[in-house]
Amino acid sequence: MINTFVGNLGHLMTIVAFVSALVTAFAYFQYFKANEIEKLSWRNFSRISFYIHTLATALIAVSLFEIIYNHRYEYFYAYSHSSKALPVHYMISSFWEGQEGAFILWSFWNVILGVILIHTNKKWEAPVMIVFSLVQAFLVSMIMGVVIGDLKIGSSPFILLRDATQAPIFQVNPDFVPEDGTGLNPLLQNIWMVIHPPTLFLGYASTLVPFAFLMGGLVTKQYSEWIRPALPWAIFSAMILGMGIIMGAYWAYVTLNFGGYWNWDPVENAVYVPWLILVASIHTMITFKKSATALKTSIVLVITSFILVLYATFLVRSGVLGDASVHSFTDLGLSGQLLIYMLFFLVIAVVLAARAWKHIPTSEKEASVYSREFWIFLGAVTLGLMAFQVILPTSIPAWNALVESFGGISNMAPPADQVEFYTKFQLWFAVAISLLTAVGQFFWWQKMDKKALKEALVTPYIISVLLSAIVIVLAKVYDWKYMIIVVAGMFTIVANSVILARLLKTTTFKLAGGSLAHIGLGMILIGVMFSSGYSDVISINMSGLTYSNSWEDEMNKEHVLLWINKPTQMKDYTVVYRGRQKKVVGVPEYVPAKILESTGNINEALALEGFKEYFQKGDIVKLVLEENDYFQIDYFQNESLKFSLAPMSQFNESMGGLISSPDSKIYLNRDLYTYVAAMNDYSDPEWKEDEMYEVAPGEQF
Repeated sequence: MINTFVGNLGHLMTIVAFVSALVTAFAYFQYFKANEIEKLSWRNFSRISFYIHTLATALIAVSLFEIIYNHRYEYFYAYSHSSKALPVHYMISSFWEGQEGAFILWSFWNVILGVILIHTNKKWEAPVMIVFSLVQAFLVSMIMGVVIGDLKIGSSPFILLRDATQAPIFQVNPDFVPEDGTGLNPLLQNIWMVIHPPTLFLGYASTLVPFAFLMGGLVTKQYSEWIRPALPWAIFSAMILGMGIIMGAYWAYVTLNFGGYWNWDPVENAVYVPWLILVASIHTMITFKKSATALKTSIVLVITSFILVLYATFLVRSGVLGDASVHSFTDLGLSGQLLIYMLFFLVIAVVLAARAWKHIPTSEKEASVYSREFWIFLGAVTLGLMAFQVILPTSIPAWNALVESFGGISNMAPPADQVEFYTKFQLWFAVAISLLTAVGQFFWWQKMDKKALKEALVTPYIISVLLSAIVIVLAKVYDWKYMIIVVAGMFTIVANSVILARLLKTTTFKLAGGSLAHIGLGMILIGVMFSSGYSDVISINMSGLTYSNSWEDEMNKEHVLLWINKPTQMKDYTVVYRGRQKKVVGVPEYVPAKILESTGNINEALALEGFKEYFQKGDIVKLVLEENDYFQIDYFQNESLKFSLAPMSQFNESMGGLISSPDSKIYLNRDLYTYVAAMNDYSDPEWKEDEMYEVAPGEQF
């Protein structure tokens, strides 16, 4: 039986959230311009309106999760993104697998931040909340699903399956409800996909806060006062967005099978670029607080960081990337809305900034090469160039779409080898940034001239060169580019450690954040060099066989075929494939699939044999996601078992066939990374009729 109540509730709350967002924006505008007598009543009305909006947004999220959790497959969203086999934590992942769920998540974080700002920044409440409410109106409009003639506003997650598809079954039985959904994308069935998207969207949402303070400052003509309340939020936003990027990179490492954590995919770039600009804005904002310079630069960077978040949303969710990204969503007809969303705030920001530009205070003091302002500005420029070098090629599909929309033809194409293209530039930008963070810290904490700079840098330089030499010799770093990276990273670590030691001697730990962050940058630079530059393939095909004509030569050369229980040599290891395995609830190790037989019920199997002390023959056992197969591979050295790995694979027709996730053995200085590139069909083959073929001795056939 179809349950329409929860869907109608969700849709009603969407309308309430949209209307209340507009009402809140209007009410706060009235509060902003009201006289002292009317201010209190308008403020109370504005807050009540925003609280109603907050409640409606929360109920939208609750309604959608209720549909997913209770397996209401009469709804298109639940049918498309969930299944009965999913545990609760993967149901949470399925909530934001679709575009609509992601917009709800973003809106939810915005209202949480809005409530916090109402109670912590009463002076800035009106102008800041006007911006917040307008952003919320745009976000909620993305999930409205209202059709007026040929105009479609948003895509609703509460649409029924029968209204979203043209399946013939609904003509026979309009109340038909599928027994199960199509399930969650296998690549998203990972614990990191439960926590990575919320973290990333909190980062997205928090970029709005400094932008809103800036807009408030421009409107109220408090051209510099906005820096003070905005700076802590900018730092928070950069931290959260950075955490989201790292989580996404780790998810890619443990889930995807390209052998790394960063592939310069357009969607990865679209998050990385706003973060770079945000980090640059933090440095210029701090500079302004210290020396009243770089205010205009800060304004430009804060506007750019928020607009880039909106641009990233447009790239990912408009469908414009097409096949250029493995992360991009299909077009739900929202590209026009997303473009309006971005242009609306871009135009407002540019107009307000342009109107106020000549009134914005600037420093008359000329920056010396020995001033901290010069080095901060140099760092901000470098971060800006890093962002520009990435966003320009990433935007090629969007540029092509723009040209074609006006009837033109564009033959521009994204880089064929993304990793090689971006890395050859970003590598040297990163080296420059690491050196700037090392030198710049000395300028930040003490006055410098040529002599003082030489004295300050000589000790860190000598120590870093000595440590770098040790690393280069022990790690056998022979490539000159890698040597430079090691020296630059080590210099950053040592120089900032010296500054950190001085700070801890003379001041409190509160001032140590910059040095700690820069030490982390140096470690990351060296870590990236070793993890990316020193990868080694041990699965070399020595058989002379071509496994697949559809594979490139490199793929055929870098994979080995494993036969069950037959030892195969792979460099220093002898590996033995032990067969297909399953995960069973309550069993801490993998169970051979051959001793389990499906009962026909979801995630349930009959034990054909007993397995140790965990279950006996004839027992009914619960499986952990029965569609997932694990392939146990034992690694031996000198006839001694060193470890076993069990990479996961799932055959998913909707995603084009085999979906594989790797398994890794992690050491202190290296990881051994294993995945299944192809596997045999375990279903019974269809044999052809026997044929006789006669050959003579010596004849080739």
